[in-house]
Amino acid sequence: MIDFKKIIGVTAAGAMLMGTVACGNKTENKSSSSGDSVTDVTLTVWTPQEDQEKQDGQSESWLAAEEAAFEKAHKEYKITWKNATVSEGDAGEQMKTDPSAGADVFLFANDQLGTLIDSKAIAELPDSSVEQIKKDNDEEMIESVTGTDGNLYGIPFSGNTWFMYYNKAKVSEDDAKSLDTMLEKAKVSFPLNDSWYIPSFYIGAGATIFGEKGTDASAKVNLGDNAGDVTKYLVDLKNNSNFVLDDGASGLAGIKNGNVDVLFSGAWNAADVKAALGDNFGVAKLPTYTLNGKETQLKSFAGSKAVGYNPNSKNTKAASQFAAFLGSSDAQKDHYKLRNSSVIPASKSLVSSDSDLKSDPVVVAQNETIAQTSILQPTIAAMSSWWDPCETFGKNITSGVVTKENADSKTSEWQDLVNSSMN
Repeated sequence: MIDFKKIIGVTAAGAMLMGTVACGNKTENKSSSSGDSVTDVTLTVWTPQEDQEKQDGQSESWLAAEEAAFEKAHKEYKITWKNATVSEGDAGEQMKTDPSAGADVFLFANDQLGTLIDSKAIAELPDSSVEQIKKDNDEEMIESVTGTDGNLYGIPFSGNTWFMYYNKAKVSEDDAKSLDTMLEKAKVSFPLNDSWYIPSFYIGAGATIFGEKGTDASAKVNLGDNAGDVTKYLVDLKNNSNFVLDDGASGLAGIKNGNVDVLFSGAWNAADVKAALGDNFGVAKLPTYTLNGKETQLKSFAGSKAVGYNPNSKNTKAASQFAAFLGSSDAQKDHYKLRNSSVIPASKSLVSSDSDLKSDPVVVAQNETIAQTSILQPTIAAMSSWWDPCETFGKNITSGVVTKENADSKTSEWQDLVNSSMN
């Protein structure tokens, strides 16, 4: 439950984050109030359903708590809230259909950023917000909400990546550093048909996707000189008797019934894995694997979940203020508590100062993965050419269409297919 004693702190933090949002020259202030007058404001807010429902053991939802706190902090508004369920991953597609009819404030996964910017459905942040974001976030989080024009368009509230869970009864902390070691003694699941997970093997071996920073569409996809050897490794992985193909649900189910010892997933599954493993719950950043006799680091895609607001809003002042409020460190802490620790704060000052966060192994694993074993997921529109061909290639490996004998040619065909689909 939100602690309303923090309202003063929230307001202060909001003032730092919001600063001159209301008068910033990058947004038009379409709503105003003067003196002691109260302005009627309607705000449409899009969040995932979980943010609007009471979670187990909680007395209120996160969104309801933040809306109530915002009202207390902003007596100048009489707010009518219109909340709708839209996931972070769907926000970009929903907003681009008609930005003028979209949400005033919305949560989005940063891989939607290019779509939102191209659709003119997200506002560039004013200087005051930019300054605060740069003070309170690591470089990866800042870059995750930076457009190709160098401007910032969202307030990160959580990192977004995947890492590794393991059963400590089967895998030691040292074992967890190597995928090959784990495969010798435990059942290891991996979503080898999932195009968000597969590239970790290739990126670790030197592949680049739209250049070194992932922002240069003209650089296209370069799977690297070792790409064929990576594919051969994945064929061997698929054929390993201790490998379990995770279809997106079977890995977690295997952890629960004891048929799987290692799961690659994210914070969203932390509570279920903890409940299944109990005292044997282990979590860590990504391991290495052995490619041509050399330890090679798996590297996941990473990004953020962020808060944005609509430049087409009829109430841009209130919308920008509420977006900043939802992205503040206090709201992030509430998000962590009211979503039962599944939404890990992006604020580095909060994570470093809060005892609950510092002692949470899932928080540590996610942050170490983002900082040490990941790359920023490209946000440019060209990234849409990646997903389907990559998924198909993964399915061709697991079905046996791709073999060690044809790995080189099939890998080249895959790269060519991705790059030709951009034309």
